[in-house]
Amino acid sequence: MNKKLTFFNIILIILLSSCGSYKNIPYFQDLNHTTASKEEVQNYSPLTIQPADILGVNVSSRNPESSNIFNYNLNRVNGNNYDISQENPITGYLVDQKGDIHLPLVGNLKAAGLTTSELREKLQQMLLTYFKDPVVNIRIINFKVSVFGDVQKPGIYTLTNERTTITQALSLAGDLNITAMRTNITLIREQDGKRNFIPIDLTSKKLFESPYFYLKNNDEIYVQPDRTKYATVDRGYRTATLVLSGLSIIAIVLSNLYR
Repeated sequence: MNKKLTFFNIILIILLSSCGSYKNIPYFQDLNHTTASKEEVQNYSPLTIQPADILGVNVSSRNPESSNIFNYNLNRVNGNNYDISQENPITGYLVDQKGDIHLPLVGNLKAAGLTTSELREKLQQMLLTYFKDPVVNIRIINFKVSVFGDVQKPGIYTLTNERTTITQALSLAGDLNITAMRTNITLIREQDGKRNFIPIDLTSKKLFESPYFYLKNNDEIYVQPDRTKYATVDRGYRTATLVLSGLSIIAIVLSNLYR
């Protein structure tokens, strides 16, 4: 009877511990999931151009043969425009360490610190000297983030949307594994010559209000695994080691028997 009771208690403890760990799994736990709600978006700031960004600049006008001198930057590195893989990126205009890009006719143009919209308007005004009704489009073509750690698909992701969020980047990486720590995610961001390490908690809806919710170019997101992940790997390693040791012993015994 005591043995049965002890066994039952062990099973109960395991079940309770499993239920206890589940409370750390859901996202945005302080959000009311039973009714619709809304709030003002006050933490978004447009992405600004930084040194080492690569800009894709497209200029069109009523005289396309003249304005096309700007558009060579949209060619692919190896010359094959049908190959749109990451190994064959668009050439673009590189923002140098002074924050400038060098354009035909215009020369050096300050880009760092401006949004793509501000730079577009600035360049469009300057080109009125050379073209009739110029239309300018600008995009940061090397906008990318890195997601690594305990996610389904760690990697570097090139983004086309300048308004990309942490949750969208994690979705690109296949979401967190069940063993990931939702309360212990680190956003690594280089800004103004400093590297910042920002803790992120996915279990709280306060993430939506965070100034770090919207990503910047070259942001890195690290997802820390919990001890369950290590225990699983460690248990498998120890099991494999024991099996190999057992097979080695059997091999030694058999070799001695058949000498």
